[in-house]
Amino acid sequence: MQRDERYMAMAIQMAKETIGQTNPNPSVAAVVVKNNQVVGLGVHVKAGEPHAEVHALRMAGEKALGAEIYVTLEPCSHFGQTPPCAQAVVDAGIKRVIIASHDPNPKVSGRGIELMEKAGLEVRTGVLTGEADELNRAFFHFIKTKQPYVRLKSAMSLDGKIATATGESQWITGESARKDGHSYRHRSAAILAGINTVLMDNPKLTTRIAGGGNSPVRIVLDTHLRTPSTSQVIQNREAPTWIFTGKSVGKDEMTRFQDFSHVEVIRLATETVQVEAVLDYLGEQKLTSLLIEGGGTIADAFVRAGKVNETITYIAPKLIGGRQAMTPVAGEGISSLAQLDNFAFFSSEQLGEDIKLVSVKRGDL
Repeated sequence: MQRDERYMAMAIQMAKETIGQTNPNPSVAAVVVKNNQVVGLGVHVKAGEPHAEVHALRMAGEKALGAEIYVTLEPCSHFGQTPPCAQAVVDAGIKRVIIASHDPNPKVSGRGIELMEKAGLEVRTGVLTGEADELNRAFFHFIKTKQPYVRLKSAMSLDGKIATATGESQWITGESARKDGHSYRHRSAAILAGINTVLMDNPKLTTRIAGGGNSPVRIVLDTHLRTPSTSQVIQNREAPTWIFTGKSVGKDEMTRFQDFSHVEVIRLATETVQVEAVLDYLGEQKLTSLLIEGGGTIADAFVRAGKVNETITYIAPKLIGGRQAMTPVAGEGISSLAQLDNFAFFSSEQLGEDIKLVSVKRGDL
């Protein structure tokens, strides 16, 4: 690995550790190098706090003069919640800037690079771009579409069943796969399930990983507001719960949740809850990523709407069988193959006895 690639790989590895905690901002890291020595390191930890470049430059101090800085994403050039990082790089006396990813945000794209080049800095782009882009696939999608990046997670048997004909589903996959699934909750801004999942499984929809973790906003699609006030998504206060309902739900029905400060009922303008409206609302709230853990009917609604960007599928070496046994995507389904979204297999790995497959919509790769 060449010198620039080596230091950029260090920055990318640092940025990976912040995925899931910077929403609605991207995960970014920076490394300041002088005389082949690392003199400053920084990551963006949380929205509203200093960006990665600022942390790295503060650590470098006077050593930043005449140094190089490796940044996983183009430094910003505008005033947001924090001052522009491109100007901070210039003011610190950095002589050379190495960038992995261009920022698709119209407020930033190309302007940070232009500012630094006009100030006389040498700027190199395109170093480990693929690896860096992977860090912020959800952020890039959100910036372009104003809707969250949607991941569809499922655990199934070899013959594609997520439960037996009697509804038994715990547990099809093993502990390693279930732990991995919780890592996706940690890195997501929101997690979604339908009312049937709430009624049948009564899940908490919180993150349970070693050492804690980020619990995303819990989204429940519930056209007729049947969510029991005794359900865990209501009683558990570890994360906000947003319930989407149809317009026929009366205000008096909504008041039964008024004593739960973490619960919000969102009544849509349509009789039934529509996928597009939900995603538009989540985008307006700046939730950049959404993990779907509902049943087959919910999955089908997102598939038919063409809103699934990525699938995470855990396959257990088991056979369940049965016509009435549930599948990951049920409902009406797609009527014509010509209507299908094209996905590409992105990765595969073995977790305990199970196999994990990740696929990504080709337009998002």
